[in-house]
Amino acid sequence: MKFITEEDLRDIYRREPFTTYEMEPGTRLTPGARQFLADRGINMFDDVPFVKKFVVTTSEDREPAKEGPAKAEEMTPEAGPKPKLDWRKKKLTCKMRTMEAIFLATGQDLLDKDVFLAQNVISLGKQFAGIRQFAEGKGLGEIGCCQECSGINGEKFCEDMDDCFEVTEFHMQLVKGKEILALHKLRSALREIEPAVMEFYEGREEETLLCQEILEKVNCLINAVSQMICQAVGGKDCQRTFN
Repeated sequence: MKFITEEDLRDIYRREPFTTYEMEPGTRLTPGARQFLADRGINMFDDVPFVKKFVVTTSEDREPAKEGPAKAEEMTPEAGPKPKLDWRKKKLTCKMRTMEAIFLATGQDLLDKDVFLAQNVISLGKQFAGIRQFAEGKGLGEIGCCQECSGINGEKFCEDMDDCFEVTEFHMQLVKGKEILALHKLRSALREIEPAVMEFYEGREEETLLCQEILEKVNCLINAVSQMICQAVGGKDCQRTFN
């Protein structure tokens, strides 16, 4: 028995979008694959007989046509059932789009303080938009490479790491206090994406690798923001503290 996963369907859909899907003999859809088809309103035809019902009537049985909702016999199989709303997917999509808005707002706030810093934030926002599109099955753009420092190197850049240091009221008093707090707020919002991603992919064993890849890309952006905070606090010196 061969199982068709959501990733298989995404590849097919990217190459050529389709409105119906017919199962081949000896194959089965995974739960994630069925949800993928349902989300897009794609009719599924598997080994369960698909029977179109007809009502045979005589001229005596026929009644004048009445206005109102279509009768059951007038419904066509092509219409299919209304796709079931996946609230977890909607929640994740909305949160990720909100995150894109936060990137834009942060970039705007930083424009009159540090143009180069604002440009870097906008660049990270575009990369995050690529992650969101990847989660929606539309491919993934390039994620910028990290600038290695003594606290974060290339091997650790995609890992979930703690903050380099705790941002407190002390940092408000620094020359770049406003920039530091704006970046800290941005990083805190980014950290809320991880549990939303984990919630959506919970129980989807066939998509474990996809979930892990999304989380790693988000961690890359979080760690990039952490480095930007460190630079704002102490110039080129790494401010990460170690136990």
